[in-house]
Amino acid sequence: MSAPERHHGAPSECDEAASSDRTQTLGEQSGQSVPIAARIRVLNANARPATYRLSRGLCRIGAGEGVDILLDDKTVSRVHAELELVRAGVAVRDLGSRNGTFLYDQRIERATLSLGSRLRVGRVELEIIPDLKPEQLPPYEGDSYGPLLGGSTAMRRVYSLLRRLEGSLANVLITGETGTGKELAARALHEHSHVASGPFVSVNCGALEKNLARSELFGHVRGAFTGAVEARSGAFEAAHGGTLFLDEIGELPLEVQPLLLRTIEQGHVVRVGETRERPIDVRLIAATHRDLKQLVRDGCFREDLYYRLMVVNVSLPPLRERLEDLPLLAATFSERFGISAPPPEILNHLRTLSFPGNVRELRNVVEAHAAIGAVPEAPSRDSSELAQVLRRYIALDQPYAAQKEHLLQLFVDLYVDALLAHTGGNQSEAARLSGLERSYLNRLVQRKRRDG
Repeated sequence: MSAPERHHGAPSECDEAASSDRTQTLGEQSGQSVPIAARIRVLNANARPATYRLSRGLCRIGAGEGVDILLDDKTVSRVHAELELVRAGVAVRDLGSRNGTFLYDQRIERATLSLGSRLRVGRVELEIIPDLKPEQLPPYEGDSYGPLLGGSTAMRRVYSLLRRLEGSLANVLITGETGTGKELAARALHEHSHVASGPFVSVNCGALEKNLARSELFGHVRGAFTGAVEARSGAFEAAHGGTLFLDEIGELPLEVQPLLLRTIEQGHVVRVGETRERPIDVRLIAATHRDLKQLVRDGCFREDLYYRLMVVNVSLPPLRERLEDLPLLAATFSERFGISAPPPEILNHLRTLSFPGNVRELRNVVEAHAAIGAVPEAPSRDSSELAQVLRRYIALDQPYAAQKEHLLQLFVDLYVDALLAHTGGNQSEAARLSGLERSYLNRLVQRKRRDG
């Protein structure tokens, strides 16, 4: 996360540069812990070259001969600024330029920019993007990475990318279907990063109350709203010095998205009810099972926020595309539940299942086998009957959003009823089966009781 000033307790630029050099020397031997190279792209001026690859050493920018990026613009000094690759992104230093170096319209002398940022020298815009191509990743040997399991080709590609990210604190967006292990991937990134000694804070954006989402992320002061009886820090402050994982980022309310973007860009938070800016130093990882590009097209997700989160994309494959991992996963879950690994006939049966819930569903199936000694059959679902019912409720003279909210709430109510009926009212068991956080499930139950 970029910030115009170094946060209290952070290493100096010289320390960071020296650390970067040491990391690169060791990383060249191991293939790990090397900061991701960056590409500096000139957006609105003639330049030679128009794109520069920054991997090590200094890159000088200016309008005079002898610089690495030569800009044809009168507002740029002969030797205007210099860039250097560091662990957190790219360190920039103004070299006494006449017209200044700017980060988000704030003039700076030095700063560390996260990959995905934009920088202005004089009036020339520069974009700093990661230089990370799949074909450049070293092969990964092994069938696990942190808590992630599986030796399939698809998973080894994921492990190679995660390992390559060990030397970087770039923002990461993890995508994949429900149950593919997005939070496990986020934890693996944190545990193998240079902020592993700091906290790992997880927030499910889909579980945030709409009117409290801002407070949950950024905190609030006493009296900021009804019920704010005392001051409270938010998730960003709690994650200071570590990693903040924003799960189901596609569900974040639209009105909160500009505040998240500002926090990412400026490196500080403002609690609800106050104007004081509190500096934070957080590695941000987001995840979603939804198509964020489509949400952008639909006007439900900000395009600028999408590109700040999507600096590096880690895409997790569904279980049906890596069935060769099924025996290892099933054996591992069986061991956790205190039973022997499934015999070949059960594994053959498992391979016939579709597993829409992916690895999470497989774990539940193995747990059921441990409890009742049999693998449940996959339920037969006829979607045509549901579609016929839904068509009767679609009214083209009513707003889309209102109808969607009504049908979604109806599903939530029915789901909660069925879930609690199945567990005999045991909310802890219901939360485990559903994959919902206990506190969020409790809020759904309380809301249903209140409204019902």
